[in-house]
Amino acid sequence: MNLNATLIAQFVVFFILAIFTMKVVWPPMMNALDERAKKIADGLAAADRGKAEMAAAEKKVALELAGAREEGQKRINEAEKRAQLSAEEIKLNAQAEAARIIAQAKADAEQQVTKAREELRAQVAALAVKGAEQILKREVNESAHADLLKQLAVEL
Repeated sequence: MNLNATLIAQFVVFFILAIFTMKVVWPPMMNALDERAKKIADGLAAADRGKAEMAAAEKKVALELAGAREEGQKRINEAEKRAQLSAEEIKLNAQAEAARIIAQAKADAEQQVTKAREELRAQVAALAVKGAEQILKREVNESAHADLLKQLAVEL
């Protein structure tokens, strides 16, 4: 065999294989690689969109939480104000009730003092009558001497 003929035959076979590969094998392989590259690019784009959407959702959640905290704080402040107003109202009512009770107690005490004075006058008048009766050794008639007893009660 001739080395040149073998070398030329190998070149021809190599070129036929190369042409066959470029025409038959290479296009489906390139399509498969292009599709795979497109799927990867789509996946990366979807991941980027997902990250952007997630960042937007996190911002929205942060805003919602801030709004909820603010509203909660407002409600707490309003409740504290209502509680303070209620406490003031209760305090004023209690002070008014205390003043009313004190006034009633003073009036009752005054009535009791007046009643006690009247009872004391009556007792003093009775004692004066008994004393006068014993001094005079005779009986004094209350109905007959009512004017005298009234005058004595007024003087006492």
